[in-house]
Amino acid sequence: QVQLVESGGGLVQAGGSLRLSCAASGRTFSNDSMGWFRQAPGKEREFVAAISRGGGSQYYADSVKGRFTISRDNAKNTVDLQMSSLKPEDTDVYYCAADQTFHNIVVVTTRYWGRGTQVTVSS
Repeated sequence: QVQLVESGGGLVQAGGSLRLSCAASGRTFSNDSMGWFRQAPGKEREFVAAISRGGGSQYYADSVKGRFTISRDNAKNTVDLQMSSLKPEDTDVYYCAADQTFHNIVVVTTRYWGRGTQVTVSS
């Protein structure tokens, strides 16, 4: 059974930073590309960032490029999202995702998701 558990969300002022972390279990972590998505109530899930199996390739949504950084530690089975220069429009529930196919993460069709962690950015 795949488990993805997010942590690190919270309330931060605009311009501040947060670091999200996702702990994965139940699959061979190094076989999966990993990613982060976000979703607000009543809205569709939005791609944020993806990282390849070995960590050598990253891809970001235009809305977060230059502000967010995705990284992974295959020895610890974790993937992180460092968020800086946060804006009120970054307020969402952030979800960790896993898939063997990098493209599936980018187009938001992954099979495995966590339960999410709330990020709230106040103005």
